[in-house]
Amino acid sequence: MARIPQKFIDDLLDRVDIVEVVDRRVKLKKTGKNFSACCPFHEEKTPSFSVNPGKQFYYCFGCGAGGNALGFLMDYERLEFPEAVASLAQTVGLEVPREETGSGQSAPQDSNRPILEQLEQATRFYEHSLRSHPEAKRAVSYLKARGLSGEIAKTFRLGFAPPGWDNLLQTAGQDAQQVARLSDGGMLVTNDRGRTYDRFRDRIMFPILDARGRVIAFGGRVLGDDKPKYLNSPETPVFQKSRELYGLFQARKSERSLTRIVVVEGYMDVIALAQYGIGYAVATLGTATSEAHMERLFRHVPEVVFCFDGDEAGRKAAFRALESTLPVMQDGRQARFLFLPEGEDPDTVVRARGADHLEHLFGTATPLENFLFDWVAQDLDTTTLDGRARFSKQAAPFVHRLPESVFKVLMYQALADRTGIDIDSLKRLQSPPTEARGGDGAVPQYATGPDVDDYAAAAAEPPATDLPPHDSPDGPDGVGSDGSLTPTSSSATQRLLGLLALNPQLANSLDITLLPPPDRRDRALLTEVVESIKAQPDISTASLLGYWHGTAEGQLLNDLAGREPIEDPAELLELGSALLLQLSREGPLSALRREAALLKAKPYEALDDEEKQTLKRLTKEIRSLSGRD
Repeated sequence: MARIPQKFIDDLLDRVDIVEVVDRRVKLKKTGKNFSACCPFHEEKTPSFSVNPGKQFYYCFGCGAGGNALGFLMDYERLEFPEAVASLAQTVGLEVPREETGSGQSAPQDSNRPILEQLEQATRFYEHSLRSHPEAKRAVSYLKARGLSGEIAKTFRLGFAPPGWDNLLQTAGQDAQQVARLSDGGMLVTNDRGRTYDRFRDRIMFPILDARGRVIAFGGRVLGDDKPKYLNSPETPVFQKSRELYGLFQARKSERSLTRIVVVEGYMDVIALAQYGIGYAVATLGTATSEAHMERLFRHVPEVVFCFDGDEAGRKAAFRALESTLPVMQDGRQARFLFLPEGEDPDTVVRARGADHLEHLFGTATPLENFLFDWVAQDLDTTTLDGRARFSKQAAPFVHRLPESVFKVLMYQALADRTGIDIDSLKRLQSPPTEARGGDGAVPQYATGPDVDDYAAAAAEPPATDLPPHDSPDGPDGVGSDGSLTPTSSSATQRLLGLLALNPQLANSLDITLLPPPDRRDRALLTEVVESIKAQPDISTASLLGYWHGTAEGQLLNDLAGREPIEDPAELLELGSALLLQLSREGPLSALRREAALLKAKPYEALDDEEKQTLKRLTKEIRSLSGRD
């Protein structure tokens, strides 16, 4: 298979001027060293889209979009990678060369294309079956009973999987490659006896589209008595449930300037709302709302409304959504929560009372801060001192999960107003001490004296101020709870990644022997970035970012590079060296703290003399490595 040589792509990026590429499509204005405009990827009135001609890099401080000229062209004109390369090459008079890959190899951007093509064929089969299969009358009757028109069914490409074990399988005939692709795409199941059959049978089919409108998975609603009622495709090379949202592509397509997205519970709610003119609803895919979902939504709109049933299950689902929303609640973003009466859903409400009524409910839904505090305060009597104390201890850790922002400051202030506790005290409640607690949760009482004071100092030893807290996105595993890479200002690893992405040559002046082991996703990326720069010492920011284009790592690098303000070479080297030294200490510090924690877990009276001396030594070493001596 032919692919575009990487050297040509690097040369192309060196020849084109990103300012010219962007300015042909979005009118730019000179602002200091850079150029700015209102972002073409989300609605805004104040320009937050910046183009850096020196680094050949763009970044939007509003929605987080960023990258090089190729990435901009792909996103703005919705081009595939080869098409974007060809378009860019044409502007500078270059012809795109091709080179043959080795046996069994293919270009990375084409690796999933066969699966996607097979899923597109499956979609067409299901669409055709809905129109012409003898058993489709039941599916059509169901859709009509739900008030859906043929036009909206066509917009969402609804289909029908006929009853029977191998209707889709038969479309592959004897072609082993097609069968393999259907299996890889999650459309076939092979049982323990080696029999292969269709995953979806006698179901209304809902194709799930990615950001480019390609079918990557399906949801199926049963027509008979089979279980479950709704069945989703499994995880595949082209489909990850924790990142995808049903209806997002259609929402972006229906309205160029989205200002709000509503998260509902099901496919039918999304489609019914679209039919009534509310084209900005999406649904998760058989999984709870994740941090990755929220980061993706907030890149398109400033406001997200969660619409759930008002029963206990709906409120629990809403609180899980709130927990995923907190880490991405930067200034300018808003989340609301709407709970419908029992027995109602968005479909029934919009049909009974109209779109204007439902949109009014969306606009007046409960803000995140009210929902959070009301949830925590339930079952607590906050008119008493004990109730306010419990409320404070339970609410403060949630507020702490917010990114550093004006909103976080205001949330602490709101909590202080509710409890009468000062903000500094509330901040200290972010991680209640537990190591020195007894089995019943009570803090044991000790005698006083020099040795005891050392013990108490060790027991109260906080994380080093220059290290991220353990519950930050840069915690022990280096990623969010759903495996996503979330930018955070508290991470030394990510700060160094941002410096290197925007100033690749900095790596040539750093002592890379101090790099931490690549035992986390972000640290593995740091190692790969440094290795790429060492292999190509003169690499530009644009070329470096291009290596990870279209990946979660690439999005992280774009975001971190866009946030990096330092330009002075001396300051860059000083900060880069300090960050690298800090990272080299994290491993030993963690080991020392783990060893100390084992001793701190024991009552002081239970420690023998050797253990007391060991604890004193550990405390001294921790303070030394933390730079607090």
